[in-house]
Amino acid sequence: MTLTHVDAQGTARMVDISAKAATRREAVTEGFIAIAAPTLAAIAANSLAKGDVIATARIAGIMAAKRTADLIPLCHPLPIDAVTVDLAIEAEGIRVTANVVTTHGTGVEMEALTATSVALLTIYDMAKASDRAMVISGIRLLRKSGGRSGEWRAPD
Repeated sequence: MTLTHVDAQGTARMVDISAKAATRREAVTEGFIAIAAPTLAAIAANSLAKGDVIATARIAGIMAAKRTADLIPLCHPLPIDAVTVDLAIEAEGIRVTANVVTTHGTGVEMEALTATSVALLTIYDMAKASDRAMVISGIRLLRKSGGRSGEWRAPD
């Protein structure tokens, strides 16, 4: 097996993507945060002291996608064409779904995963005074498209 982020001497390196074609690439990720019912109701009613949790988490996720290369070593800085971060209040918590698109020589899975993670962490930060027992889980890639490997979908 050839390691892509290590050279022949075992030194970490950024993968050379200069020969790859710039194609439309998209990644969709999700994650969930379990929240106690009273706190979830306060988020839904926009009555937490720190403000609008949903709007703030959405903006945080979008910002995070754009800064992924600053956070993940050896990750390429990418021109992001589009980012959406959706938050859905469910019976037991909030589901975050991020969709990131670029036209470049490498994929945007890390950007979408970072968007989802930071949106979830923002929810935790804004609601922790009300519920410190919140649990973040299930952060995963749902699907990706573009590039040499084409389409991929997570198994159900």
